[in-house]
Amino acid sequence: MTGDNRELKTGQPGATPTAVFAEKDFARLFAGCGAERHAAGHTLFMQGDPGDRVFGVTSGKLEISLISADGRKLVANIETRNGLVGEIAALDGGPRSASVTCLSDCVVVSLTRAQLLDRLAREPEIARSIIVHLCARVRWMSDEVGDQALLALDQRLAKRILFLSALIGDPIGWIVVSQQEIAEFLGATRETVNKSLSDWRAAGLVEVGRGRLRIVDARGLRRIAERL
Repeated sequence: MTGDNRELKTGQPGATPTAVFAEKDFARLFAGCGAERHAAGHTLFMQGDPGDRVFGVTSGKLEISLISADGRKLVANIETRNGLVGEIAALDGGPRSASVTCLSDCVVVSLTRAQLLDRLAREPEIARSIIVHLCARVRWMSDEVGDQALLALDQRLAKRILFLSALIGDPIGWIVVSQQEIAEFLGATRETVNKSLSDWRAAGLVEVGRGRLRIVDARGLRRIAERL
């Protein structure tokens, strides 16, 4: 990891949709905070809860999701090491805009809203990093809205698989994710995702296992994602 904030590259298949803090800025923001360990499946907070803390991820994976009034779920993002969750509500004092759940065993650190605002007031460099982070969030959201409106489902699926491979793929490329979870990322049905993956497996683009998949032909998936 470099000393600068990772640049968000919107509109590019597989681009990481998150502004990850540089190591030094993350350490300064959460200096003196004790580690909190949570098991996979633990919910840090629910959509609509009071926004009284910001959390930083030191290890593990967190799922950010939106829940509709009728119980439908849309996975908005995944945060990994040096990512932030809950910063919007902690900054503006409003309710949580999404739910956050541990996808794996996680270690997080946190600040209360008062602590966060105090540190931003005292350390302009950290405040600048937060601004860059929030701008990246807005750019990512704009890109997602554009994808939902303008891209076919297979294009969005290809982009999502490329992204997940870069974010949480293991050393040999396996992505531990179910087809239902992928469907929740896209706001689609599991059956639709299953059909596309079956077609792509037959075409030699992906390898599919139980609760996991791996990209075989990344160039082929990019061609699908970038199709005009």
